[in-house]
Amino acid sequence: MSLFDSMSIAGTALSAQTTRINTIASNMANANSVSSTAEDTFKARAPIFQAVLEGESDQLGVRVTSIEEVGGEARQEFEPAHPLANEEGFIYKPDIDVTQQMANMMSASRSFQSAIEVINTSKQLALRTLTLGK
Repeated sequence: MSLFDSMSIAGTALSAQTTRINTIASNMANANSVSSTAEDTFKARAPIFQAVLEGESDQLGVRVTSIEEVGGEARQEFEPAHPLANEEGFIYKPDIDVTQQMANMMSASRSFQSAIEVINTSKQLALRTLTLGK
C-alpha cells in the first residue's frame, strides 16, 4: 500500500461524509414541513455505508450503498386553520429530532475533517520522501 492509496481511501471517506452531510441537511430542511396525510409526510433519511475490502474492487475505502428512510411515523397535530389541514383539521409533520440531526452533522463534519488530515499527512510524507536525497 502506497501513500497514494491512503489518499484514495481518504477520498472515499470524503465522498461518503459529503453524502451524509447532504442527507442530514435535507432532513433538517424538511423538519418543519407539513402535509395533509401521513403518507405524504417527509421521512428522515440516512446513508448506508459499506466497507470496500481488498479483492472486491481496485480501491479500498467506503462507499454509500443506499440512502434509506429512517425514523418514526409522522406526528399528527390539530390545526384546523392550516391550509393543508385535512377534513378532520389535522396536519402531519415529520418525526425528525433536530438536536439529533445536529449531533449527526457534527459527527459527519469531524469525520470529514479527519479524512482531510489523512490526505494532508500523506501529501506531506510524499513531499518529504522526494527530498530524501537532498
